[in-house]
Amino acid sequence: MRLRDLLGETWEALDANRGRSLLTVLGIVIGISAVIAMTALIGGVRQGLMTQMGLDRSRVVTMGVYGSQQPKVEDLAKLQKGMPEYEYITGSSMGTGKVASETKSSDGSITGVASHYFDVTGQKLVRGRDFTTGEDDTASTVVILDQSGAHNLFGDGAALGQTVRIQGIEYTVVGILEDGQMSDPKSVNAYVPLHTCVQRVTGYDSVDSLAGMVREGEDIDSVVKETKSYLTSYYHLTGEDADNLYVSSTKSMIDSFNSVMFAFQLLMTSIASISLVVGGIGIMNMMLTNVTERIREIGLRKALGARRSDITRQFLLESVCLTLAGGAIGIVLGYLGAFALSGVATSMLASAGSDGGLSLTITPVIDPVAVLVATGICVLIGVVFGYYPARRAARLDPVESLHYQ
Repeated sequence: MRLRDLLGETWEALDANRGRSLLTVLGIVIGISAVIAMTALIGGVRQGLMTQMGLDRSRVVTMGVYGSQQPKVEDLAKLQKGMPEYEYITGSSMGTGKVASETKSSDGSITGVASHYFDVTGQKLVRGRDFTTGEDDTASTVVILDQSGAHNLFGDGAALGQTVRIQGIEYTVVGILEDGQMSDPKSVNAYVPLHTCVQRVTGYDSVDSLAGMVREGEDIDSVVKETKSYLTSYYHLTGEDADNLYVSSTKSMIDSFNSVMFAFQLLMTSIASISLVVGGIGIMNMMLTNVTERIREIGLRKALGARRSDITRQFLLESVCLTLAGGAIGIVLGYLGAFALSGVATSMLASAGSDGGLSLTITPVIDPVAVLVATGICVLIGVVFGYYPARRAARLDPVESLHYQ
């Protein structure tokens, strides 16, 4: 029997029991939509968190040298020369103090940053520009504010080009930086050139943290080991100082984060898959009912020369078509539901973020692999739960079937 004829007969059989068919695939629709929605939402949360926490930048390596050998500002250039596997090596120095405009004043953090600091950390300037090398070398009084800090000091007015006072010294605002994930909307985060921070804010020539961007093509794990060995040698670290040396890549954090998210996704998918099992049982129940109702038809087909394999294929195809139809509806409803739920979750997180919490934008991830897997699951359910009814139909005796009332 040709495939076209099989499909035609399958459609006629399902269309004859349209209401029953729709109710039967309801379990498949619910199961697939739940799995797709969970997959899309968890993928969106994962992507949003990785971006928000800077974990999407796998080539970043952070370094901490604690104890008696605190890194100095002049070490940055030497470390860059000694570790050519890094595209950039940068650092920062932290301070605190009041940041004031002509009308407002606020407590805040003052961070001195070296060249390429924002390139390495992934923070984006929404307006203005970064510091120039000349401004860092000459300890110029220029400053970059975060968005919340600029709004606190200047309201909705343009902060670029305005003057702020930090520890009694006037600084010109040259850039506005996007808020970080842990930004306090009630304070000001100000960034100044590293030499400016050393000479005018903290007063000590040291770097609190180091970070580097590994060059493309380098093996991150190998670079981390080499970096630890180089820093141990460079700073002559022994004993407790060597134990306190910290070198870590965002790649390792990404691997750990992905493991946690995968386990969570597997758990949620397993729970949602219960509906698929229930839907599969419904498919089997309907197909058994169809076999009972069509015994005389089966007997007539066999009397006209149909083989057992023909009957098996016919009923299996009906079962698979049912599950595929339910899967298609479930995929569409799953993604629609994911976008609706993500909008609600984003709004709730935005409301929490306005009170100082974590603000996160969730965009569901449409994964073609998930669609293919969902389709494969539908076919598998159709075959597994439709096989017994199909084989039962194929084994019916044609003579007894023709006499069935």
